[in-house]
Amino acid sequence: MAILELKNLNKTYSPTSIPVKDLSLTVRDDEFLTLLGPSGCGKSTTLRAIAGLDQPTRGQVLVDGRDVTRMRPGDRNMAMVFQSYALYPHMNAKANIAASLRLKKIDEREIIGRIRAVSAKLGLDDLLDRKPGQLSGGQRQRVALARALVRQPAVFLLDEPLSNLDALLREQVRAELKQIFEGQAAPVVYVTHDQTEAMTLSTKVAVLCDGMIQQLAAPEVIYNCPANQFVAGFVGSPQMNLMTLICDGRYARLGEFQVRLPETIAMPPKTIVLGIRPEHVAIAQTDQPVTVRGDLFLSEHLGMGHLLSVAIPRGDHEPLKIRALVPQGTAWHRGELELFLPDDQLHWFDSVTGERVG
Repeated sequence: MAILELKNLNKTYSPTSIPVKDLSLTVRDDEFLTLLGPSGCGKSTTLRAIAGLDQPTRGQVLVDGRDVTRMRPGDRNMAMVFQSYALYPHMNAKANIAASLRLKKIDEREIIGRIRAVSAKLGLDDLLDRKPGQLSGGQRQRVALARALVRQPAVFLLDEPLSNLDALLREQVRAELKQIFEGQAAPVVYVTHDQTEAMTLSTKVAVLCDGMIQQLAAPEVIYNCPANQFVAGFVGSPQMNLMTLICDGRYARLGEFQVRLPETIAMPPKTIVLGIRPEHVAIAQTDQPVTVRGDLFLSEHLGMGHLLSVAIPRGDHEPLKIRALVPQGTAWHRGELELFLPDDQLHWFDSVTGERVG
């Protein structure tokens, strides 16, 4: 199959508008890489540069070691699935799927064979004679996927393909996508701002901010060991608790309590950022030590549990706020709450650089 490489890719529109800043990464066969980040982070610009729809200011796009940076999009042997489906409204589904193959003058018998194989895989056999206007959003998305799959490209590119679907349909199509691309021995690059899509679909995730990769790792590593404060705050729902604490020697002050700094910090700083995910914050039981005490001021029912917001008093300073995601059936009450924060679930970040320190 193929290996996709980006080397020092840069896209500059003006001195103050640089959506992609010297980005380098490699996507191998059987890898599903998601470019994840907020709007304006450079993920779609990167995808368009890979596809050849935008020319990078500098840097290279290589497929199997061959430089395709200046090649036309149609000559790169890549297939792209767009957010808007981009189907021809006057053609039925079968003609839409076959369009790119006919432009390449592939033998008609080969075209029919490829359509049959892909149609069976995507459940499109009964929809091939319908035009896009007669299809639902999910069905049109499957036709767009089929059009990409029949090309048997070296690289698959997907630009937020689920963003136009409602929540229930998005969940269904997301599961279908995972099954489809698990059987494709080709690099896949997927762009989204939806972290659920990134975590469930990917073998690797590149978290982008301001045109630069903040962390490139497997989804479980991104979630369990975020490289910096941005990744920690962006990945995860509900969002990770991040609290700036004052240090006192080897301890950080958390309200009336103190939390020991990890041994990885050689020189204790004046301030540090403590992070912990809401699902790891528990209401202290009789057999557990209390890590922090605060006042419950808000509870939100999320179906699988309750999200409790607690204010931690700090004397004359504004209270710290921490959220705990507790499962259904957990006993809690309004007023003062005692919380337990497991040491092995704490994340520590430099309060100046935002980099992980423990």
